[in-house]
Amino acid sequence: MADTAPNETIVDNETGTGAKDAMAGVQTLKDNVIKFANDAGDKAKAAAEDGKTRAGGALDELATMLRDAATSVDEKVGDQYGQYARSAADAVANFSQSLQSKQVDDLIDDAREFVKKSPAVAIGTAAAIGFVLARLVKAGLDEPAGDKKA
Repeated sequence: MADTAPNETIVDNETGTGAKDAMAGVQTLKDNVIKFANDAGDKAKAAAEDGKTRAGGALDELATMLRDAATSVDEKVGDQYGQYARSAADAVANFSQSLQSKQVDDLIDDAREFVKKSPAVAIGTAAAIGFVLARLVKAGLDEPAGDKKA
């Protein structure tokens, strides 16, 4: 029987081909992992950019709806309350503009700073968002596909 342990690589002592093959295999694996990580990072950034664009568009639409509603509020409740609606619309529009003007990396850095400064608020916000998402998913699963309310 051979004097080698079951898991040892047998190496041709003259050429060292077993060790060279193992090193080449390890390097190939490292290269593939790095490539995969870079591709995943690029895809995540592209998805984040798309999400940022969509969120900005949704915020712009919300600001428009608030401005439209302000006129109705003026007529029904009073000018003071209509002004509150216009102020809210302006705040949403400014936030949308700020969001759209920043790069994804800047937004991530801002989020990190916010979490460092206010961890309790960040955890509460994450819990609230998680709760809302869970309710939306549950509501979507509860309603059959063909069953729509009029």
